Amino acid sequence: MFKAIKDKFKYKSGVKFLKEALNKSQPAIERKKGINSIGCIVDMDAFENTNLFYEFIEDFSLRPNAVKIIGYKNYYDKNSPYATPVFSDKDLGWNGKIENSYALEFLSRDYDLLVNYFTQENLLLQLMSIKSKARVRVGFKEIDPKLNDLILHTPLKEFKIFKQELKKYLRVFNEIEK
Repeated sequence: MFKAIKDKFKYKSGVKFLKEALNKSQPAIERKKGINSIGCIVDMDAFENTNLFYEFIEDFSLRPNAVKIIGYKNYYDKNSPYATPVFSDKDLGWNGKIENSYALEFLSRDYDLLVNYFTQENLLLQLMSIKSKARVRVGFKEIDPKLNDLILHTPLKEFKIFKQELKKYLRVFNEIEK
């Protein structure tokens, strides 16, 4: 019972942190235009094939290690092997902190493009997004528009359409070559 109460207070402190962070303007990342590194935060409960995100390497002519992916699962077994680093609700700490080594490693990097590949309002996914250091953020219309710079109206399951739309808009913004 005590653990449930503690988890509830952790959740409330996380929501409070998220609201405050969304109301502040994001610090600008000073980097030149162009996409050289991509971070992807993926809701693996809704979209399991995270290997598709490695197609960005070929599509944007990136270095082999330029794409970093982290997945969210509502519940995961630490003993089960996952090809993608995973975090879950049980990794929520006090005041919006995420206590997961994979998540902390993901957050330690700077990205030119952050792909928020989730359509459900979820505290942990939103915290990961708001804490990531990225120059351009892209996501879906179902999520708070303050999280993303570019909002695409595509179905979550249609990765190919998402990728086409993303490339189109990045060309318009002169982030990638025509």
